[in-house]
Amino acid sequence: MGISMKSTSGKILASVALVGTAAAVAGLGTYGAFTSTTNASQEVKAGTVVIELGGTVNTLSNSVSGLLPGDSVEKFVTLSNTGDSDFNAVTLTTTATAGSLLTSDVQNGLQLTIEACSTDWVTVANGPDTCAGSKTVVATTPVLGTKVLTAPASLTATKSDHLKITTSLPTSATDAFQGLTSTVNFKFDATQRTGSVK
Repeated sequence: MGISMKSTSGKILASVALVGTAAAVAGLGTYGAFTSTTNASQEVKAGTVVIELGGTVNTLSNSVSGLLPGDSVEKFVTLSNTGDSDFNAVTLTTTATAGSLLTSDVQNGLQLTIEACSTDWVTVANGPDTCAGSKTVVATTPVLGTKVLTAPASLTATKSDHLKITTSLPTSATDAFQGLTSTVNFKFDATQRTGSVK
């Protein structure tokens, strides 16, 4: 006996068959499409900003005694960019621990001169030391404060500056300076280069 399409059960069976056929065709379309995949990975490493004091001749931390008006003392240290990034600027900030008139009197107290040489300094016993290479100078200023180094070589990664730091007591220092003590702290700061498109 055949199923009549006019009967309700016949219409239901026909609808179920139609839906099943449509699902089968849709499934074939989903699983039968062409595909392609590609991948890449990228390692990203941040740069380093590192400034260090050292060198074969490093006398900056050596104490000074017996300084009289008109005297000056030359100390040496190498300032190096040991990171893998260039700097925008290098500054020196000097502060005093157990300060006295030596560091608080900006006119008659200690004065500071910073010179950078492209090579090691040639030291002369009991006389001014000389630079056989090119030299840059930061003007003489009161010992305390912040000074920006003028175009130091250490702005460039792996480069160094051979510094001579001269501390002097002016001839204008009076008897009030006798026997005084101050400790001068030297802090060098480097700031990274300006960001760029790599």
